[in-house]
Parts: sequence; C-alpha cells; structure tokens
Amino acid sequence: MLINQLSVFIENKKGHLSKITKVLKDASVDIRAISVFDSAEFGILRMVVDKPDEGVAALKNAGHVVKQSFVLAVEPSDKVGSFHDVFNVLFENDLNIEYVYSFVMPNNTGAPLIILKVDDQEKAIDVLTKSGIIVIPKEEIYNPS
Repeated sequence: MLINQLSVFIENKKGHLSKITKVLKDASVDIRAISVFDSAEFGILRMVVDKPDEGVAALKNAGHVVKQSFVLAVEPSDKVGSFHDVFNVLFENDLNIEYVYSFVMPNNTGAPLIILKVDDQEKAIDVLTKSGIIVIPKEEIYNPS
C-alpha cells in the first residue's frame, strides 16, 4: 500500500521546475502528484510519478539530487470534515503527520486524494483501514484505469 515518492533538492530560481519536469517528460514519466516545500534559497520538490525507478534514473542522469521514500495515498470521503476524520484517526493512534499534500486522479470520483508521510506508515495503514478510510494501492496510482 505504500507508494514511492521522489524528492528532488532544487534551487529556488526561475526555470528550475521546468527543467525537472522536462527531464521527466523526455523520459516518458508522468507526474501524478506534485508539491514544493521551499525556503528562500532552496526547496524540496516532492512528486508521485507513474514510473518511479525510471524517474529517479532520468533525474540522476540529468545531475539532480533525488531520493525515493514511501508515502500513503488516502481517499477521504467526499463530505465536510473528511480530512479531519483522517487526521484525527492518526492523532488518536499517536501517529505524527510529517507532511501532507493533495491531488486529483483522472477517472477518480473527483474527490481529492491526499498524500501523507507519517512517522509509522504501516501502523497508519492499519488504523486508517480499520476506520473505514480508503488507502489507495500503488497500482491505482501508477496505472489508473
């Protein structure tokens, strides 16, 4: 249920996102979710892509510093308070959310999916699933129907 995320260290300068996305485009790697966490001079670009190994290889070959890590993709219900429900289940089970971002998948219900990095990913999968919250399998992220 864990999915690969690519984290790329980038300078906070014009055109750097374009350079990175061109590398992925040229390698036929599709970006499924993207977020940038920045500071004044540098940032961390986090992405979920359809072919993580190919993405890493292409980015490294282009001279970028890239790291793979594992995150969860969760589909909250489409109702008021659904994000709170997800976050509260994690809180009640003594789990810390390190970061979160959202995206919408094609052919999905249109409801946002959320990417979560939690301090104990396996426990998070267990408690979310037991609470009726859908944790999206990696196959649906990499190869949506």
